Amino acid sequence: MDNIQIAEMFNRMARLLEFKGENQFKIRAYINAARSIKGLDEELKVLYINRKIDSVPGIGEALKGKIVEMLETGSFDTYERTVKEVPSGIIDIMNIPGIGPKMARLFYEKLGVRSIDELSIAAREHRIRRLPRMGEKQEEKILRSIARMQLDKDHGRHPIALAMEIAKEIKEELCLEPHIENVVIAGSLRRKQDTVGDIDLIAVSDEPEKTILSFVNMKRVEEVLESGKSNGSVIYSKNFHVDLRVVEKTHYGSMLQHFTGSKEHNIHLRKLALLKGYSLNEYGFTDKNTGKLIECNLEKDVYNFLGLEFMPPELREDRGEIEASLTGKLPRLIERKDIKGDLHVHSTWSDGVNTIEELAEAAIQRGYEYIAITDHSHSTGIANGLSEKRLLEHIDEVERLNEEYEDIKILSGTECDIRADGKLDYSNDLLQQLDIVIVAVHSGVDQDRNRMTKRIVAALENEHVDIIAHPTGRKFGKRPAYDVDMDKIITVANDNEKTLEINSSPWRLDLNDTNARKAKDHGVMLAINTDTHAIDHFDNIDFGIDVARRAWLETDDVLNTMNLKQLCSRLGISKE
Repeated sequence: MDNIQIAEMFNRMARLLEFKGENQFKIRAYINAARSIKGLDEELKVLYINRKIDSVPGIGEALKGKIVEMLETGSFDTYERTVKEVPSGIIDIMNIPGIGPKMARLFYEKLGVRSIDELSIAAREHRIRRLPRMGEKQEEKILRSIARMQLDKDHGRHPIALAMEIAKEIKEELCLEPHIENVVIAGSLRRKQDTVGDIDLIAVSDEPEKTILSFVNMKRVEEVLESGKSNGSVIYSKNFHVDLRVVEKTHYGSMLQHFTGSKEHNIHLRKLALLKGYSLNEYGFTDKNTGKLIECNLEKDVYNFLGLEFMPPELREDRGEIEASLTGKLPRLIERKDIKGDLHVHSTWSDGVNTIEELAEAAIQRGYEYIAITDHSHSTGIANGLSEKRLLEHIDEVERLNEEYEDIKILSGTECDIRADGKLDYSNDLLQQLDIVIVAVHSGVDQDRNRMTKRIVAALENEHVDIIAHPTGRKFGKRPAYDVDMDKIITVANDNEKTLEINSSPWRLDLNDTNARKAKDHGVMLAINTDTHAIDHFDNIDFGIDVARRAWLETDDVLNTMNLKQLCSRLGISKE
């Protein structure tokens, strides 16, 4: 170990002791020792070899002994014992910028928060702002800090929710300028990829240099990478790389089409143009014989010129959309208005923050015909999962509420854990009493491919199961997808007429577009659900719809585009 590593371990020890509420003098001793070690001119390991550890100034004998332990073993006993006394996720929480040991202890004692994921949930459910000396701004700051940490883990790619928020913020600021007529989002963000590397914007203006000057001088720009006559590039707040191109109306359409992409889609279009005797670039079509430029001030003009239907941005990945357009077989993609209800919702019965009544009212406001209350089963202890007794009470409560509501049908359901051996938390007799059964993996996520696949297959083959929630288990910035054979899962789902979920949480978006398209192609029904834990999560449905559109899904491919009568028939439940 070098001096920096030893000093950092002492600092970690100090944070652990502070979290535990230990003596301040002891904490200060570790902090001072770390500071002294960082200031040494000579490496401690050299002093150790030369038996001169005792010569290190400003460090007591007890801590010098711990230095020797670290040099010999890579750690020290007191540290290892202390680490075992603190929940493992607390250390990760204390590494979040702006959160120290005292704040982590507050969250742990008052909210039971033991991990970054639980902290993020608490913030999104607005529980942090209710704590002493907290508030809405502090809550938002914590979410931003978590997001930044997640981005670092994802190698600089940003979840679509964060990127869209930033893009809209920039658009609003720039559109206040009188010389800017409009700003539109382009690139992978417009194609609604689940994560994006950077943000591409196009501004319509007759004063390009003035527009670029406004862009690079925005209040939250951290670094200017380029400032040209009609294009600029900056690093924006939260480490977003943002590019802006300024265009005039005359070639706005071709510019927007070009910078929306994808690269592969555009290459295919250029090949079609060449067959017609034209070259195609961001300025329009150029006649190869005469050199005459044909400008496109509307994006649809690019496609019409090539004899193609207009293609929604989500399809532009060169995955057969051009061939489909040439033969008149482009899908009629699903839209938000097609969604008739949400089939994955949590209430205060488990880990949601709203009552069933509040959730039902919110669903009515959104024009839904039905909503499924699918609180967690008992294996998910940290989510206040329902025992069998509480689930029976839950069923009774839903039945009682259905007598009060005429505008919506409340379905009694569960998000039942698939245990490591493939068995479910509830008996078949109990599952049979529910309107809808969603099952999911929440633990044992490190199982090998064979065991995980068998586990999920076993759940799919249960006659009472309707939907597999977030089928690959990924969470942006936290963990990748399970090692699971999705081809096998899709085949078994089709054989057993089960539905796979597109989970609309912007931190999941699972299934992704590739697997959802594969499911569609194999005749498997999809459900676009929000996994709502608070009322505002209902609006995350837009992110799930984005995934569905990228997967070419139409209304007939999605379970919750069915009206109530159709859904009840599919699930085998009474409409009344």
